[in-house]
Amino acid sequence: MKLFFTTLILFSTFVALAQSSSTTTGRITGSLVDSVSTKPVPFATVALQTLDGKLVTGVTSDEKGAFSIEKITFGTYQLTFTFVGYRSKKLPAVTLSADKAVVNIGTVLLTADTKSLSEVNVVGQKALVEDKGDRLVFNAEKDATITGGTAADVLRKVPMLTVDLDGNLKMRGSGNIKILVNGKPSSIMARNPAEAIKQMPANIIKSVEVITSPGAKYDAEGAAGVINIITKKALQGTNGTVNLTGGDLNRSVGGNINVRGKKLGLAMSMNAYQYRNIGDNNSRRTALVDGKPTSILEQSSSRDNIGTGGYGEMSLDYDPDSLNRISLSANAWGGNFPMNSSLFSQLRTVDGAIVQDFKRDIQFRNPYGNTEFNLGWTRNYKKPGREFSVLSQYSRMPDNYYYTIVQTPRLSEVPTYLERSKNVSSNNEYTFQTDYIHPFTSYTKHDTLTFKWEMGVKAINRDISSTFTIDQSTTGKESDYALDPNRSNEFAYTQRVLSGYSSFRMDTKKKWGLSAGARFEQTQINGDFVSTQTQFKSSYHNLIPSLNLSKTFKEKHTIKASYTQRISRPLIWYLNPFKNYSDPKNVQTGNPYLSPELTHATEIAYSTYGKEGSSFNAALFWRQTNNSIEWLSTVDAQGVALTTPQNIGRSAGYGGNFNISLQPNKKVNISLNADLSYNSLYSPALNQRNQGWIWGTSPNFSYKFPKEWMIQASGYYGSGWVSLQGRSSGWYYYSVSAKKDFRDKKATLTLNLNNPFNRTVRTTGDQFAPTFISQNWSNFVNRSVRLTFSYKFGSMNAGNSKQSKKISNDDSKGSR
Repeated sequence: MKLFFTTLILFSTFVALAQSSSTTTGRITGSLVDSVSTKPVPFATVALQTLDGKLVTGVTSDEKGAFSIEKITFGTYQLTFTFVGYRSKKLPAVTLSADKAVVNIGTVLLTADTKSLSEVNVVGQKALVEDKGDRLVFNAEKDATITGGTAADVLRKVPMLTVDLDGNLKMRGSGNIKILVNGKPSSIMARNPAEAIKQMPANIIKSVEVITSPGAKYDAEGAAGVINIITKKALQGTNGTVNLTGGDLNRSVGGNINVRGKKLGLAMSMNAYQYRNIGDNNSRRTALVDGKPTSILEQSSSRDNIGTGGYGEMSLDYDPDSLNRISLSANAWGGNFPMNSSLFSQLRTVDGAIVQDFKRDIQFRNPYGNTEFNLGWTRNYKKPGREFSVLSQYSRMPDNYYYTIVQTPRLSEVPTYLERSKNVSSNNEYTFQTDYIHPFTSYTKHDTLTFKWEMGVKAINRDISSTFTIDQSTTGKESDYALDPNRSNEFAYTQRVLSGYSSFRMDTKKKWGLSAGARFEQTQINGDFVSTQTQFKSSYHNLIPSLNLSKTFKEKHTIKASYTQRISRPLIWYLNPFKNYSDPKNVQTGNPYLSPELTHATEIAYSTYGKEGSSFNAALFWRQTNNSIEWLSTVDAQGVALTTPQNIGRSAGYGGNFNISLQPNKKVNISLNADLSYNSLYSPALNQRNQGWIWGTSPNFSYKFPKEWMIQASGYYGSGWVSLQGRSSGWYYYSVSAKKDFRDKKATLTLNLNNPFNRTVRTTGDQFAPTFISQNWSNFVNRSVRLTFSYKFGSMNAGNSKQSKKISNDDSKGSR
């Protein structure tokens, strides 16, 4: 209740701070011409800045060299004109007032500079990896080898991230990562990240941000950090793109279109995709009682599945004046990813006597979907950087699982057992959020201090339901199906999260930077097993501090130190008690009684850049997680393994990573990512401990030929995983691509070859626990070829620099 009143007080404060001010605006016009030929200079950049150099907005000149900047708040500004092959030019003072609301600066002469042109060709290439202070950015659009692939191909290139061949994602050895798409959560990412990143097309990804020490404005979710996948956005104007990919493992078709007027902007995008998953698994598990073997289970399975899905997004922005924006957006994901397989299973005693020997044909499908609606208002002020916003979001996520099993003896074609299961679940989520940003400057005798204060409140309500039933026929006949009440139930779950934050950022002219903040989150949980009339409740609150200190030397050397805490609420599908019996010897289920994790993370980082495009980033980190969640297995006397997530105790990671990027000339780009960490896991309750080194490295090379040709090669090799109950072996991949631009770079054709000399990649794993030891061998088909055609159409310009804001629920979400 105290937090509720605190929220009301904070919100009232925000509203008072957001009182409207004058919206009287003016306009600046003019034209750009070549100083020698007097011909117009089309598509040049015109930037409107404050007198201290901060960008306010910008446009580009039209085909006749003319430009017009609309809805400028009265005041004094400077104009900067830039274009490739011309020297930059600046007009130091242009004043708009009530007496002079329209200013025509006339004709501006731009002077050609061939030397500048050659420099732009070298420096203008964006580096593959950039350090943005609070985050590391991987510019995916600069990497041709991922064209036509999936998000998994992109994330394998990103420093500090590792994606195995089954799609499992980890950051610095930890799988507890919050994945955002354009700064907000995606239901498919929350539900099952491993499958999601294998289905999301790489063509739509512009960049990936890795945030290892998130500030107070981010939800406290994600122990290892936050990954933000930025999708490509159309520029202002009327323009768009179309993409078509054909291949043996990946296929997709999609595009986007953007139309923007003076006050109204509309953007739409659609994409449909297919992903093929081929592989096989073999395992051998020995059950133990008091350390002595009692039975041996040998299994083999194979799969060949094609998943189909798609998504669409629409956003509508309305600017009633230069200081306000109202935004409405809607998006939808959906698809069906089957996981059909053939399973052979044999259980025998240690003396060799066969107890069970059967084959199972498993038809497993997972139709999923998500619809989301955002409505928001953003209020800017005359003072650059000051902002107030009110955002709301509603999303609905049906997420269903169905499987059908036909079991026959190994040497028979007559079924002896049938089973079918249905899990129908949904998640309705409502979110309200309001934020306020207030910048100010202080001048001292020796320095200039720039400050930014941010604060906000947020409320999330999640209502989740899951109804699961299992029918079985012990005779193998369809007519004998009957409900198994012991394995069926109805589960209802409600989660409410109320939070507030305040953060403070200071930058000095001497290149010192300090960020400090705190976030308070209160969580209330109610669970109800309707069929068995069993309920449970849980509530907890957390105060999450964050601190980041940085210093830049000689304009290009930066050292940073940071500390933060993170909380990890169990994902909804970690909690869902639905039991997957598709493999009767390996049963999986959620755990509704999980407690949240709390992580302490410290990092020291260094970065530097060269004018020729080279860069170097390195970091040392330490991370400790209390109440760590791990998927654990136990084997009973019948040789059946039950796997469920549990709070094991403590896990810790220590290590470092670095990225180096070199551009010896304008044709060559070379980069190398590497990471090394030591992971230690300990469970006092289970009296188990495991530790070991984890490392990985990924090189990347590209070369630009004349006539818009480019080739690129990349690869990865990693050491595998370490968990409380086991370890997996290392694996690798390599790829080459060739890209050709034509029709004035509007059209692009890209050919990709992945693992051309190896059809499959093999991994091994070992598990151990007081009740069993096991070994497994997996083969993944990873050799593929794909051809992608992309075409851009329409006109593009800088347009309005304002960005629409949306809710960003960077905490747990989704259902299973």
